[in-house]
Amino acid sequence: MWAQCQQILRDNLSQSAYQTWFAPLCALQYENDVLVLQVKSQFIVEYIEENYLDLLSRVLRKVFGPAVRLEYRIMLAGSSIDVPSEPLRESISRGKAENYAPVQETKDTWESQLNPQYTFENFIKGEPNKLARAAAIEIAKNPGKTIFNPLFLFGGSGVGKTHLAYAIGNEVERLNPNARVLYVAANTFKLQFQDAVNRNQVPDFLMFYQSVDLLIVDDIQYFSDLNGTQDMFFQIFNYLQQSHKQLILTSDRSPMELRGIQERLLSRFKWGLAAEITRPDYPLRRDILAYHIRKDGVKLSEDIVEYIASNVSDNVRDLEGVLASLLAYSTLTDSAIDMALTEKVVGRLVQLHPKTYLPMDIATTVCQHLHMPETVLTAKTRQRDAVKARNLTMFLIKKYTDCSLAEIGKYVHRDHATVAHSLSTIEAQMGYDAVLRQEVATIERQLGR
Repeated sequence: MWAQCQQILRDNLSQSAYQTWFAPLCALQYENDVLVLQVKSQFIVEYIEENYLDLLSRVLRKVFGPAVRLEYRIMLAGSSIDVPSEPLRESISRGKAENYAPVQETKDTWESQLNPQYTFENFIKGEPNKLARAAAIEIAKNPGKTIFNPLFLFGGSGVGKTHLAYAIGNEVERLNPNARVLYVAANTFKLQFQDAVNRNQVPDFLMFYQSVDLLIVDDIQYFSDLNGTQDMFFQIFNYLQQSHKQLILTSDRSPMELRGIQERLLSRFKWGLAAEITRPDYPLRRDILAYHIRKDGVKLSEDIVEYIASNVSDNVRDLEGVLASLLAYSTLTDSAIDMALTEKVVGRLVQLHPKTYLPMDIATTVCQHLHMPETVLTAKTRQRDAVKARNLTMFLIKKYTDCSLAEIGKYVHRDHATVAHSLSTIEAQMGYDAVLRQEVATIERQLGR
């Protein structure tokens, strides 16, 4: 009967509200029209009573009948406290309830708040996330037992910090189904703490967070200037760290750049590993697009893939958004995905700016396209492939930067006259070599031209 109630509540609440407040409730007993529910703290009781009083009353009376009475059993440090429900209190006996045997909290009553869609399998590996991903995998195998505690992931919006944090939590749960993993956004933690203070339930709040095996706090920068919240988190951090429990923190900036955070917390953020995830580079953007194209069954030409990878460069979220929009446009209009549609969608979702280039960016792009190390650009060799890479690099640096011939020569360790001769040579080749022109156009698209 309680399962029926939960189904009705699930249908009438958001997923997050149901999972947070009602999914963990456990029905202990139903006798003489009295339903006893086990809850974790007085804080949860009061929150349910204040915010979901009417809905819960109507659901209980619908399933159990109009005479139903409700009591909560609060579990605190192995003992229990009986609390009558406020909306149904007028029909509840004032006598003390029987001593029910405490019910041990199982995995079924613990809600991690993880998004199961984010795993290591669909977190695409690349140079911008290489260190963070490697550390995350080690943590997932031995949470709290590595030198990466805490793991502090930082980087811009949409680069994959939250995805990687979720992936750690999901892998820990897969390897150890009894582990207590909890994901919480910093703003949510702040609001929960404020509610606990207002209701004089700070000990319950602290006890709950100290029971976690792996705690993930997303966007820790939102603790800035919140001294009370920071004091509480300091206690939780110390307890979990000293108990060899794992902490994962994410932020949009490094610990060194955080402002309004207590020095004692900042020092602890640096105890483990601070790993930056940078904007996806071109190879990673290509790999991400390839993954989603295979997963979604989308058919895109090579030119379209290159255009998206070249122009949608800020973060992973934008790449996924462009692909989703292209698929939607194509499906709703029953039309093929062509370059005109792609340019339209990208132009609407991503602000295209005239790009500025550094010689190193051009050199990296040319060498990646030719599958050659950048060291060939400065090497004293006349090998044909090395000369081609060097000439293309000098040609594109001249075309897209304000560098003088002397500055270009300094970059590739050649003199002014050699640079001038190489530029004349490749410009002449461009006039009659269609294959070379196509190759230059491909590199330019990779540069975002």
